[in-house]
Amino acid sequence: MLIYPNSSCLLVVDIQEKLAPAIHEAEAVVANARWLVEVAKLAKVPVLTSEQYPKGLGRTVKELRDVLPEDGYMEKLHFSCMSDPGCNEKINSLRPNQVIIVGMEAHVCVLQTAIQIKQQAREVFVVSDAVSSRNPADKAMALERMRHCGIHIVTKEMVGYEWMQTSGTPQFKEFNINYAR
Repeated sequence: MLIYPNSSCLLVVDIQEKLAPAIHEAEAVVANARWLVEVAKLAKVPVLTSEQYPKGLGRTVKELRDVLPEDGYMEKLHFSCMSDPGCNEKINSLRPNQVIIVGMEAHVCVLQTAIQIKQQAREVFVVSDAVSSRNPADKAMALERMRHCGIHIVTKEMVGYEWMQTSGTPQFKEFNINYAR
């Protein structure tokens, strides 16, 4: 099953200022999430961002705020975006058949969101190199559980190249110059 830019959205889950310092390999998660946000823009894929209780956990980290669309932010108190009425409505308003998820923590908010989106009969892709938890074992178990639930575990480059679909276009040329390794 491939990821298509015209039927997907990118969901950035809770990569926040006060949470990130406690997350295992947070710098890599932030860098990979930023890469995906930039590639999503290039591929014209909508991007939404959730913030779990921002009064307590702070806003989304600065490294991402400057590339995220302002109209895509969603505040929530529920761990799952889909359990929060406002987030659920905003995500469903896009009518994505495919949801690509990055964020923190893999075993809490990312896991619960991914499972509930899957329960809505959508294709869900969790980007393994753009999610993490405080404890690496929690991330590993979350990815295993998601796999067993039928959620696709992918890497950022898999997503990027699937969004590009073909070489020889101006879009791919920009991707190749600015984002391909």
